[in-house]
Amino acid sequence: MELRFRNTLTGEIEPFEPIEEGKVGLYHCGPTVYARPHIGNHRAFLFADLLRRVLEYAGFEVTQVMNLTDVGHLTDDADEGEDKLEKRARREKIDPWDLVEKVSESFFTDLASLAVMPAHHYPRATGHIPEMLEMVCALIEKGNAYQVGEDVYFHVPSFAKYGRLSGNKVDNLEAGARLEVNPDKKHPSDFALWKSDPDHLMKWESQFGPHGFPGWHIECSAMSRKYLGDRFDIHTGGEDNIFPHHECEIAQTEALIEKSWVSTWMHTRFLQVDGGKMSKSVGNVWTLDDVQERGFSPLDFRFFVLRTHYRGAMNFTWEALKGAAEARRNLADFKGRLEASAHGAVNEGVCARIDEARELFQAALAEDLNASAALAVLFDLRSDFLQGDLKTAEEASAALSFLLEVDGVFGFLGPDEGIISLSDEEVESLIAEREEARQSKNFQRADELRASLMEAGIVLEDVAEGIRWHRI
Repeated sequence: MELRFRNTLTGEIEPFEPIEEGKVGLYHCGPTVYARPHIGNHRAFLFADLLRRVLEYAGFEVTQVMNLTDVGHLTDDADEGEDKLEKRARREKIDPWDLVEKVSESFFTDLASLAVMPAHHYPRATGHIPEMLEMVCALIEKGNAYQVGEDVYFHVPSFAKYGRLSGNKVDNLEAGARLEVNPDKKHPSDFALWKSDPDHLMKWESQFGPHGFPGWHIECSAMSRKYLGDRFDIHTGGEDNIFPHHECEIAQTEALIEKSWVSTWMHTRFLQVDGGKMSKSVGNVWTLDDVQERGFSPLDFRFFVLRTHYRGAMNFTWEALKGAAEARRNLADFKGRLEASAHGAVNEGVCARIDEARELFQAALAEDLNASAALAVLFDLRSDFLQGDLKTAEEASAALSFLLEVDGVFGFLGPDEGIISLSDEEVESLIAEREEARQSKNFQRADELRASLMEAGIVLEDVAEGIRWHRI
């Protein structure tokens, strides 16, 4: 498969060529863990999962990183306002560190129910403060950043290539809706690398003062460099991340390393609900709990999202989800029929019709993840089978093998293939080890253990009695 992806940086669909042959580094902007992700957030996470699966299907060895933003993301997505996490913590009268744990738990539970493959690393911003401060100090030394009191700002005009990703050139940026006038800044587009606020609940002592915390943008740059190096292949996020977040990430990182940082930038569109944005006032900010309370499986929602191209407009309605659920059940039924016709055998034997289907399927995926065209191949094959065109056990067996191959990429039939089998005793032991890591505030290790349990099909839930778990 010769993959081609649309690169937001160039606006073109380009052949994908990894920096290191056979290997791919992926970085995905994960959640800001101040509130449980809603279904709109999950579109970006599901896109990231599909991208990883396609890359591995194409034979690449993938290292996937998805961060958790647990400090520094302010309410206006720039340098003003309250920290989103602290604002929610104050409203709920809960310690912000406890809120992080609560929301992170729900995030990982949601990923497991959506059959999302665990990333190799889930770094938390609060666990990488030294790496951020190292970058901030280096940018000051290079003349790209400056200190004002206990705050540090990146000077945008010092990076000539600013605006390549979003089109927001420095000369065109005016103080306005997203660029508040700040007399401390040399230029209105300058953004914070390090902020100071004595009232901030989550703060760190540094060479800049005792009350500091990182700016939102520096976090992803520091964490991606730690786990993927100074250069890596693909950075993804929602379309709202393009500006200012990803534009600022590029500026601060490339100013520091003085070379190209990320080869390919890929962004997914928003998920609309009932033709518009999700809104608390309208009452349509849905979570996976709402999906399940309406009688749907999270895998129905997964299929609903992934059958539309990641750059295509998508409108969520309950009726549309019902249609996706019915289509997914049809494919599950197709699998059962094939198993019966193949007499339980899964055979990759020669079958011209299946070879043709596989070729069309791979061609669709290779052309910028054309998921709708790829899945159409499977539905066409189902129609052929129902019309009697695949009659023999050998043909049914080959079709079953192809169906499982497709499911390995899209994951719509559930994580029933390749699951690591753990005994109840092994599960309890891992949960106990994870709880010990949490108590000692080794959250990185706790996240790794949770990812291992997710990969084994084990979902954890916080209940009054402690931790409850079940298999999926």
